[in-house]
Amino acid sequence: MNSYVELTDEELVALLQKDELNAFKEIYKRYWKKLYAAAYQRLKDNETAQEVVQDFFTAFWIKRGQLKIDTLLANYLYKAISYQIIDQYRKEEVRNRHKALFKLNATEIDHSTENTLSTNDLKKVIDYEVSQLPVKCRSVYELSRNQYKTNKEIASYLAISEKTVENHLTKALKQLRLSLSHFMLYFL
Repeated sequence: MNSYVELTDEELVALLQKDELNAFKEIYKRYWKKLYAAAYQRLKDNETAQEVVQDFFTAFWIKRGQLKIDTLLANYLYKAISYQIIDQYRKEEVRNRHKALFKLNATEIDHSTENTLSTNDLKKVIDYEVSQLPVKCRSVYELSRNQYKTNKEIASYLAISEKTVENHLTKALKQLRLSLSHFMLYFL
């Protein structure tokens, strides 16, 4: 049979299942443009529509031996393209979710790095400013903020009154606020 153009779709499918390449070529010629038009109508993208149709025909050739077409070939092909389009939408949705997650993670990573650097810088500035406090004031501050002692424990440890501890802490915190005001503007 040289003239595949004259064969019916059913005859072409029967030949295709017998590995007849020319039968496949004829089906391809008959339906490629129509399937592309259907895909393009839904996808609105030339390249993606071509890809979907090509992927379908590749799978159609590969699975030619297992084909069970219970309807008209045209109906089978359009339904198959519909499934391919649905798969394309799913793939695109997954890609978009991955892109969004990547952007979110990249943003978080960028901010976490920036925050770590800022925190380290702030710690260095605070340590320097604390070192500039008077000795007694620095001792009270360090016992309170670094060793988490209560005012009563600090007073007992340094043999001073709780009121003196409060005064030293107030003085230390006031000095730190003034010294760090330029740094806080950076955070804002």
